Amino acid sequence: MSSTVSPATKAAPVWHLDLVAGLSIAGLLIPEAVAYSGIANLSPQAGVIALFVGLATYGLLGQSRYAIVSATSSSAAVLAAGTLALAGGDNVSRVAMAGTLILLAGVCFLIAGAARLGGLSHLIARPVLRGYTFGLACVIALKQLPHLMGVADMHGDFVPALLLQLAKVLPQVNVAALGAGVVALALLFACERFRRLPGSLVAIALGVASSGWLAAHGVALTGSIQLAVDLGWPTWPQSGQWLPSVELAAALLLILYAESYSSIRGFALKHGDAVNPNRDLLVLGVANMVSGALHGMPVGAGYSGTSANEAAGAQSRLAGLIGAGAVLVLVLLALPWIERIPQPVLAAIVIHAVSKSLRVSVFMPYLRWHRDRLVLLAAVVAVLSLGILNGLLCAIAFSLVMLLRQLAAPRLSVLGRLADGHDFVDIGQHPGAQPVPGMLIVRPEEPLFFVNAEAMLAQARHRVEACQGLRRVVLSLEVSPDLDGTSLEAIGDFATWLAARGIELRVARLKDDARDALSRMALPQLPPQALDDWSVEDAVSAPPMTSLPKGNPQ
Repeated sequence: MSSTVSPATKAAPVWHLDLVAGLSIAGLLIPEAVAYSGIANLSPQAGVIALFVGLATYGLLGQSRYAIVSATSSSAAVLAAGTLALAGGDNVSRVAMAGTLILLAGVCFLIAGAARLGGLSHLIARPVLRGYTFGLACVIALKQLPHLMGVADMHGDFVPALLLQLAKVLPQVNVAALGAGVVALALLFACERFRRLPGSLVAIALGVASSGWLAAHGVALTGSIQLAVDLGWPTWPQSGQWLPSVELAAALLLILYAESYSSIRGFALKHGDAVNPNRDLLVLGVANMVSGALHGMPVGAGYSGTSANEAAGAQSRLAGLIGAGAVLVLVLLALPWIERIPQPVLAAIVIHAVSKSLRVSVFMPYLRWHRDRLVLLAAVVAVLSLGILNGLLCAIAFSLVMLLRQLAAPRLSVLGRLADGHDFVDIGQHPGAQPVPGMLIVRPEEPLFFVNAEAMLAQARHRVEACQGLRRVVLSLEVSPDLDGTSLEAIGDFATWLAARGIELRVARLKDDARDALSRMALPQLPPQALDDWSVEDAVSAPPMTSLPKGNPQ
């Protein structure tokens, strides 16, 4: 007799796991949200608002089962740099400008989602993201040291200036604050050995329990958190601030989406779930617009919160909704205790959170592969020497310049036939390969486009001039999915130049779009039969073309 299981019975364990995960992440992320508010130079309630909005919005509209959308340390640091650049040291102006930047970032997310720019995060190469994250973690950890030691806060995000400021305030260290911070930091690292033990909650509980004694010894506490949400519309930028405001919002978009997409996609691949990047863009846009309107912080799917949600056993987006409800309940019932969290404990939580990005091991694969080492190093140096925001933009620009430099390099291979078969390979890499008599077979190793087309075919001309008795040149374009106008003109000039010397040109391994473009040119030197070779072997063995136009030498 077979037994059946009702849907309610099947769903019970899922509800149970989502409930546990939601409660766990709420307890974990509330202190982090308060701490990240300090990074952004905003009041503690900004982080709490962002946490609630992010959890609720993505839980209702998102797709990933594990993504936890909340304030992140990287976006908080970028926001701090942006508001400082636009509003200076005036705290009121910075708060208003922060709301404006987050709203504009939300609008950018919505525009990108509507335009289906889901691949936007690929503008930031992974080595750039790794190097930027490492440099950012250094800056964040360094800026938390004054809170850890109970001394005056440091301003700016230039590492040399921060080190100079730190050296000046070292004689003012509060021993009680330093002791509390070091103990909290040691406790957080010790709790990593126990997966189910929430180290941040333990550290906070001990900090709150000792807050009276610490306050009596001059240690600063979190302070008052106002639950009344300011519904006033953020101040719009002045006429001269629109362009930099949009640029800063775009920077927030890039860093938030790169971090979010990396987390969402990583856990989706791990569990075989579907990924819809355009939908995530729209949902993150809604979340950031709501958070900005309520004077919260920018939100994204951070890796630490998402991994904690998975580790806690989450099975669906319900865990995020339960977490949002738990955040609301905890803030309403435990607000007096949250206000008594010592600042050195919050600083320890931030340092512990970013410490995972300070591991040099993330650089080892690139050093072992001999790939992108310069890009990685440039990203680290840019953040440490130019600041958080300028460092990010410079690192992205540097990676794109290096890409263009690689694509622009005219790497042209001469192909020959292997003695034991019909395969055609690079003669420079395979000395056993032999050229076909009377023919020159060349293959660009980068896609042809306006930057490299002229130089690539100029190199092909030099190869032709170095050979005697050529009857045919085969141009293999297997790495060019399409051809732009400059490439088409360059190929046309090359065909005319060859025809003037009585040499025919055949183009092999054309992709459909590239073949259509060359066909529309209708060059006499490139009749249809010159474009129909699906392989290099076909181009080599094809009969000669008749009535080849001579053209004029160029």
